[in-house]
Formats: sequence, C-alpha cells, structure tokens
Amino acid sequence: MQMKDLLGGKGANLAEMTSVLKLPVPPGFTMELWAAEPDLAQGVSLYPDHRGRIFVSETFRHSKGVLDIRGIKDWLDEDLACRTADDRLAMMKRHLGTKFAEYGLRPDRVRLLWDATGAGHATQSRVFADGFNHPLDGILAGVIARGNDVWVGNIPNLWHVRDNDGDGVADSRRILLHGFGVRVGFLGHDLHGLTWGPDGRLYFSVGDRGANVVQNGRSIGHPDTGSVFRCNPDGSDLEEFAFGLRNPQDLVFDDRGNLFTGDN
Repeated sequence: MQMKDLLGGKGANLAEMTSVLKLPVPPGFTMELWAAEPDLAQGVSLYPDHRGRIFVSETFRHSKGVLDIRGIKDWLDEDLACRTADDRLAMMKRHLGTKFAEYGLRPDRVRLLWDATGAGHATQSRVFADGFNHPLDGILAGVIARGNDVWVGNIPNLWHVRDNDGDGVADSRRILLHGFGVRVGFLGHDLHGLTWGPDGRLYFSVGDRGANVVQNGRSIGHPDTGSVFRCNPDGSDLEEFAFGLRNPQDLVFDDRGNLFTGDN
C-alpha cells in the first residue's frame, strides 16, 4: 500500500496525516502534506533550491542492490582487509560470480518536485537524473543544488550533475571524486550530509564503510572509520575535515561556524 492510499490522496488534511502517522504537532506549529506517492518514492534526502523546488534522492537499491556484511559474514575478513573501492569491487566479483550483474539492475535517482500553480503542494514531479546503478554503488543518500548545478553523493562517487537548459532534467554528469565506500560494511553507512560551509566549500560525510580517494597522487581518507570531508565546488582541494566517526549523517553549521552532525 502506498502512502497516498493511507492518507486519502494528495489532498489529505493535517488531521488525517497525523492520525495515520501518529505525528505529534507541537503547539504553535502546523503540518501539511506537500508531496507523496506517486510523485515520489523511497525518499532518502532532500534539498530546496533558490526557486523553491525540492530535489529528492530516491533509492530502489536498498536490499536489492546494496550488500550488508551482516548477511554475508563469511566475507568479513576479506571486507576488513579492503583498502580501496577497487578492492571491494574485486571481492564482489569473486564472490558473486555470474550474479554480480544483478546488483546493477535497480537504479537510484534524483527527483525534482515543485509547486507550479501556487496550490501549496507539489504539482509537478520529474525525474531529474537517474541511472545510478553500478554494482559498486551504495544508496543515493545526498543531494544539494546551487543554480543549475547539483551535487550527488552516492558511494563510491561524488557527482556533479547539471541542467544546462533549465528544463528540470539533467543534461550532463561527471564524477568529481571517487573512492568512497571501501568496504561492504553496514547498509546505510553511505555518502551523505552534503552542505555548504561558511568558507564556501562543500562539506559531506561518509560512514565507516571508509574512504580512500586519490587526488593529485595523494590518498585522502581513512578506510576504517567514518569521516567528514570538504572540497571546492569543482571537487578540487579535497580535505578530510574529521575522522574517527561511525556514521555521521546530516551536517549543520551554527552562526559561529561550529559543525554539528548526528553520528548514527
């Protein structure tokens, strides 16, 4: 059953939504349903752009294309020995054999939603970018936008995607950084938390699936811990800002420049 069925369709009111989902509404706050299936599905993260549109990362690879070491414990020693994403790729091919290709069948994607009529909820829904389905890919767990440019966090890559003509569909994409997700590890310990820092740089996090990114001949990251990274918008000058974490998810700066994260 889809959420729209539970909520009585896109026009479900607040009472219906809170009754079904049992969401408490604090005094002084209101809550409205802005978008639901079939306009989006399996949302992981979202980001509003300067035009009031919402980019949503959607996953269809959870348990259908992304492994979890807890279900394949006989891989554990090899998984812990992986130092690069290519090591993990070789391990997957070795163990999966002919089934390896099955892990690339389900794509994750980025959806774009907006209110085109002033209705107070999403009236337009469009797949902005899809095809994130290499067997090495994790869950597409991070998205952020600036102008016509969108950055996508999806192990093992940080992507730059661009809508050149402004029609709401990506025209080009390229990998800015590669090497996140050294291990199979725990499903959900992904590349996420994309945010702009007070220094104008892009910050993002990866869980303890680890990272080993080679840039200008230098290895950056720790294969054994979760980390927070930062780089210029074009991916240059990558730095590991913090490490020794387990699964840092969203990143938020306060007005003094302090960085907070929820370490799952």
